Formats: sequence, C-alpha cells, structure tokens
Amino acid sequence: MKIGFLTACMQQLDLETIAEWAAQTGFQSLELAAWPIDPEQSKKGLYLDAQNFDKATAERMKSLFNQHNLDISALAYYENNLHPDTKQRQSFHEHLKKVIDAASLLDAKLVGTFVGSNPDLTPAENIKKIVPVFREMCQYAADRGVKLMIENCPMPNWVKFGMPGNYAWSPELWDALFDKVPDDNFGLNLDPSHLYWLGIDYIQATIDFSEKIFHAHAKDTEILLPGQYRYGILGRQIDFDPWASGWWRYRMPGLGEIDWTRFITTLQEYGYDDVISIEHEDPVWEGSVDKVKTGLQLGLKHLSRFVVK
Repeated sequence: MKIGFLTACMQQLDLETIAEWAAQTGFQSLELAAWPIDPEQSKKGLYLDAQNFDKATAERMKSLFNQHNLDISALAYYENNLHPDTKQRQSFHEHLKKVIDAASLLDAKLVGTFVGSNPDLTPAENIKKIVPVFREMCQYAADRGVKLMIENCPMPNWVKFGMPGNYAWSPELWDALFDKVPDDNFGLNLDPSHLYWLGIDYIQATIDFSEKIFHAHAKDTEILLPGQYRYGILGRQIDFDPWASGWWRYRMPGLGEIDWTRFITTLQEYGYDDVISIEHEDPVWEGSVDKVKTGLQLGLKHLSRFVVK
C-alpha cells in the first residue's frame, strides 16, 4: 500500500515542482487533477491538459514520474455528468473522454468522476439517466485499458439548494448503480469522510463493497458540536454557505473522527493493497503553499503509522 495525494490542492505550482516535493517528502504516488484549463477563472487542472494531451506529452510525464520514483494512482475529473443543462452536460462528457484518453497514454489505470444529478428529477429517475451515460463511459474506458470510478461525496447544494449533487453517496445508491451498470470496469473511489458525517458505517461499507473499491481517498471529518446545536444535521439555512454545513468540516487524516487503524486494516484484510490518496480540503491548512504542504505532511505522518512501505 502506498500514500499519495490529489494535486488539486497545489494549483499555484507546476507538476515538476509538485513531483519533486512529493518524492522528497516521502509520498509515493500522485492523483492528477485533470479539469479543463480556463485561465480567466481557475488554474484547476493545470497539471494535466487533457484537451491537448498527446503521446509525446505522456512520455515526458512518465519520465518525470520515473525520475522521482512516483506512481500515478489516478486521473481526477469530478463534474456533474447529469447536469440539467444539455450543452454543459455534453461538454463534461466530452472532457471526461479526453481524460480517459490521457490516462490510457500514461498507462494510468483509473479515472475518477461523479455520476452527478439533475435536481429536477427524482432519485429513481436520476439512476435511470445514469445508466446509458455510464454504460457508454465504461465501455469507452475499457477499450482503452482504463477503469472508471465514482467518489461518494453527496455534493449537497451543488446544483440546487437543499438537493444532493451526486447520486452515489450511500450503499443503497451504490447497489442501484452497480445493479444497473454491472460492469467490472465501474467502481468506487471510497472516501470515509463523507460517510462519517452522513452517519454511515464506513467500516461496514468497506467490507460490503470491497470488490468495488478501486481507489481510496484519505480525508478526515471533524464534528463541530456548537454548530450541530445551532444548525442541526441539515446544516445552515438562513446563514447559508454552500460549502460549509456549520456542524462538520473536513480535516487532514488524524485531525478528525475517522479511525484510520480500522479503516486501513479493513481495506487490507479485504484485499485492497493500492494507494491511499490524501484529498486536502482542510480549511485550517489552506491559504498558502506552505500551509498546504504542512497539512499534507501532517496527513502523511499520521497515515504512515498504519502503512508499511
């Protein structure tokens, strides 16, 4: 088992700098952000320009990773593949295929995304809409030697206030997805932090869906008791913040409530021996490159207690 991190937290740095720092710090793998590049809005995705990716670029990138003895655990493009706007939804699908193409050229075996949601439809109707999209995407990926995986964040309020933005957050929904898209190429990027604040037993979920866990995120959850009293489990309503419920927040591994000993040993017991990838969304360790690096180092130090290199 190896420890890595998702590069989206280091938007200010180029990939060469990230790879050198990661290797020197003790990381063994990187999960590459691959969102479209829009210079006027965001640098997110700067590390891999999927729209202009070719074999020569892939060879240069593989050489960089070999130089630093790093693996690429996955490519990451988490967008709403059921977006209610037809043109936007189609653009997401087209870019996802470009990311799959890039993964194939890099010999990277995994691409992560969201199934998404259409807030104008019922959950059952959303599942039906997911089926043709992901049957096609799974086949597209399989033809290129790549597997497709879904992260289990519910993305509340993402498209519409009070509604989930990603219909893949619970065992009930996973069963429905895998029943309707019964493809060995379709699995989970399991993140226990989301399950924890949802009140779902992340250890039992790890056991029950062990055969579908392609990749694992390492992110912790801290419960904020004063916020839980003020807002309740549905989160802020009048004092609304789409990205902060007020009663919980994401933290680096070891700074929240997740039992990493049990989670990692359960993964190992049920056959998972791949990458634990830190997804840095800890508000305490954001705001500068130095703070982000310190947060990642804290996470690495904690996880290294349970992972034998």
